[in-house]
Amino acid sequence: MNMLVSRSPATSGGLRTGADYMDAIRADGRTVYYNGEIVRDVTRHPAFRGAIASVASLYDLAAHPGNRERMTYEVDASGRRALHCYRVPRSVEDLRAARGMSAVWAEATCGLMGRTPDHVAGFLSGFAAKPSLFAAGGEAYAGNVQRFFQFARDRHLYVSYAIVPPQIDRSKPAHQQSDPTLYAGVVAERDDGIVLKGAQQLATGAVLSDYVYVSCIHPLQPGDENHAFGVVIPMNAPGLKVYSRKSFAQAGDARDYPLSARFDETDALLVLDDVFVPWEHVFIHRNLDVCWNQWWKTPAHSYGNYQAQVRYATKLRFLLGLAKRVTEITGVGSMPPVRVQLGELAAHATVVELMIDAQETRATIDDEGVVWPAKSALYAVMSLQGELNSRMVDMLRELSGGSMIMLPPSLADFDHPDAARDLERYIASPGYPARDRVALLKMAWDLIGSEFAGRHQQYEKFYGGASFLVKQNMFRTYDFDAATSLVDRALAGVALPADRAAA
Repeated sequence: MNMLVSRSPATSGGLRTGADYMDAIRADGRTVYYNGEIVRDVTRHPAFRGAIASVASLYDLAAHPGNRERMTYEVDASGRRALHCYRVPRSVEDLRAARGMSAVWAEATCGLMGRTPDHVAGFLSGFAAKPSLFAAGGEAYAGNVQRFFQFARDRHLYVSYAIVPPQIDRSKPAHQQSDPTLYAGVVAERDDGIVLKGAQQLATGAVLSDYVYVSCIHPLQPGDENHAFGVVIPMNAPGLKVYSRKSFAQAGDARDYPLSARFDETDALLVLDDVFVPWEHVFIHRNLDVCWNQWWKTPAHSYGNYQAQVRYATKLRFLLGLAKRVTEITGVGSMPPVRVQLGELAAHATVVELMIDAQETRATIDDEGVVWPAKSALYAVMSLQGELNSRMVDMLRELSGGSMIMLPPSLADFDHPDAARDLERYIASPGYPARDRVALLKMAWDLIGSEFAGRHQQYEKFYGGASFLVKQNMFRTYDFDAATSLVDRALAGVALPADRAAA
């Protein structure tokens, strides 16, 4: 997909550009710990600058006037425009427009950045679609949801989220942990807001974002009320500390790790050390029901995961493309067994793509005019995602054989004239110069064999949570009555033996 890129705010029609985004997060006072140090400017640090540059390029794609219709919509009669991801869909066409925008960003990142700005934008849109749910905790909270949604929409913000408590003792509820402030929770209430203390994870992309939504998606129990909250916090809020995992962007030369260098969005543990949140940024306050229902009785979870599957389908297509290229350079592409494997890979990629179509064609519109993607199709993909990803990665390994192992340490070896002569003679493929072959195979290795690849395997396996939880969502949404009624009708039509009929 060829998309135009804007580098100038003057031509963006008010949309955020990459430069605007980087200026906003550059040395803004956020507290990010990495390798025993506080990172003063995440836009320059080698652990994060590659991913930040990738996010900046996404904003440039969206801001270019030539991409206007594909990426944005008109908010009101004033002509203001916003990203398609920041909209409550009122028609299937609105839903498809969001998909089209997300597809552009997913293709720009090869489907390897799971928490680009359109992801949590989908959740915020879902919250904004059902303000009455938040009003159950107090009318003011519904207004807060709507106002922040508009604020984020109009500024094209990058919002991440941290909605899972740290893994300390999962056998006990939040309030029965050895210290009740281990899991993030409310420790004080003031006239002007609340104070939070504790930790929350897995804040993927938090280092790169403007704001973070902190809440809890795990079931909470009576007694856990202090942990039943939902708030938005600017990443530079006093007391908010970000502990990033190791960045794989520093694995080596970007030429040798072309995916790690650009697309490692990093995951983080957030520590809230008496973080003050003003009331206008509070969506949920000490309410167990609303904290749970925000995910399941609004379309938030559906919108966020609809976007995620657009991203995932793109990743599978990228993996399939790599597999095809690898078989071409190794000269095995015409072998029947190889074609069978490529056919299976193509089948898996196609099924995911068409399940996104099904979410649209089977979408429902509720009494308030809000469109919901078909949940059965949504959760079907989520239920299979972990197994499917592992299967496809293993098939790429089989198709590659030893080709990805017997590679020079770096493309820099081609810079030495003696080494270049030998490499060009002994590692070349028909129609593929040795340098091109090595570059392709190093990219494939970065996808399936590097540390970055290992994280992606774990990420996709537990993307929606533990597999039994995801499959329970499938159980709840599937129309089992339609299936069992077939059995009942078949049984009713069975002719009974004469002696049993007489009895």
